Formats: sequence, structure tokens, C-alpha cells
Amino acid sequence: MIRVENLSKHFGGLKAVDNTSINIAKGSITGLIGPNGAGKTTLFNTIAGLYTPTSGRIFLDGEDITGLKPHQLFNKGLLRTFQIAHEFSRMTVTENLMMVPGGQSGENLVNALFRRAQVEREEQAIHHRAAEVIDFLNLDHIADELAGNLSGGQKKLLELGRTMMVDAKIVFLDEVGAGVNRTLLKEVGDAIIRLNQDKNYTFCMIEHDMDFIGRMCDPVICMAEGAVLAEGSAEEIKNNEEVIEAYLGRGLKNKNLQARAGESP
Repeated sequence: MIRVENLSKHFGGLKAVDNTSINIAKGSITGLIGPNGAGKTTLFNTIAGLYTPTSGRIFLDGEDITGLKPHQLFNKGLLRTFQIAHEFSRMTVTENLMMVPGGQSGENLVNALFRRAQVEREEQAIHHRAAEVIDFLNLDHIADELAGNLSGGQKKLLELGRTMMVDAKIVFLDEVGAGVNRTLLKEVGDAIIRLNQDKNYTFCMIEHDMDFIGRMCDPVICMAEGAVLAEGSAEEIKNNEEVIEAYLGRGLKNKNLQARAGESP
């Protein structure tokens, strides 16, 4: 679904992403991990069109999308969520979902004034779609609640719901577990798995919770210093010595390995 070839993004002398290549398979839930400053979010932002790459190419389903803007990628089915949810706080959950589809007839003043029947038919269809999304995500009890009153986990579910209001091909999730309690995190994870299995969504997620990554993702890609350090199953990544060193540092790594071997540090 996504092919990144020799991608770099530099900010002056800082090489945030440095000649990185990754593949995200269609229908997969791919995890992206790494220590702070590894380049994960910069890679996300570059793929999603927020940054223009310094060099390299990005392909979506075989199409070169390098340098396209977020709204252009949105229309092609590439969406992303953010670590801090971006809801319309003074609108209800249903209204937040209904805002998503682009090119709505009611956005045109002429249509709003003189083609009310057309606008109303379209709004009814969008409202019906929003109701289906709310039902799928088990959000019926908060459908009419102001989005600003939701908990962190409910806001993450709402962000997932917004991706369902259009024909998404791939969704990039930036720390979907951040600020979410364990009970709601399970609900978020269940929703992602159902979207993957039932709706054939492809996901790539940045996450620091390795238990969550282990439950959700295969494969897992680990970045360090702007480049891919390792790729494999969650279990392989957790036991990879280079990954342990990147997270813990060499000294702590040696203590960790000794402890696993039953030795005193």
C-alpha cells in the first residue's frame, strides 16, 4: 500500500529522517516504534504531506504521491490521526462525523439558498453514514454529546470514526494509546482490528506501549536516528539487541541481558 524509497527530511543540519526505505503491506497493521527523536513523527508527517521531503519518493498503491498536500492525499484515501485529538469541541459527536466528507453541496451558497432539496438529501445520507459509524464503534450513548466533553479514549474513537466517513485506504495513527485508560484502549484496539478485518483498512501506528503493539501489529518497524534499525514480529523486535540498545543505552542493555541470563549485573 505504501512504499517509501530513500526518503530524507532535513531541518538545516538536522537529519530527522535519513535515507529511509519502508514498505507497508496492504491489509496490514504495521507498528512503528523507536526512542524519542528517532524520526517517527517526521516520517509520518512527510508521508502525510505536512512536510516536503528533502529527497526520496513516496508511493501509494503504486502511485507516486511525493510532495502532495494533505488535502490531496485525503482525497486519495490516505488519512492520519494525531497524538492530541483534533475534534470540534463545541459540536456533537454526530456533527463532528458529518463534517468530514468533502465537497458537500451545502458548502456552496447558491446550493444552500436555491437547492435546498438536494442539500437536504445529501445531509440525510451523510447523517445515515454517521449513524452507521457510531453504531460500529459503539458510541451510541454519546452520539449527541459535545466532543469537547469526551474522555481521551472517546476522542481517539471519534478520530477513528472520522476516518470511516470517507473511503480510506490507509490510516496513520500517531500514539493512539496516549492518555487513554486501559479499558478504553482495549476498545480502541478492538475497533482498529475490526476495521482492518471487516473493512480491509491498512494501518500504520506509532506507539510506545509494547503490549499494545504486540497485540495489534505485524510487522513492527523500529527506527533510530532517522533510519530503520530493525523490522520483524513484535517478539523479534523485543528481543533484538540493537533495539534494546537504542532504547536503553549500552550500559543498561548489558545489565538487562545479564539479568535475563540469571547473572548479577
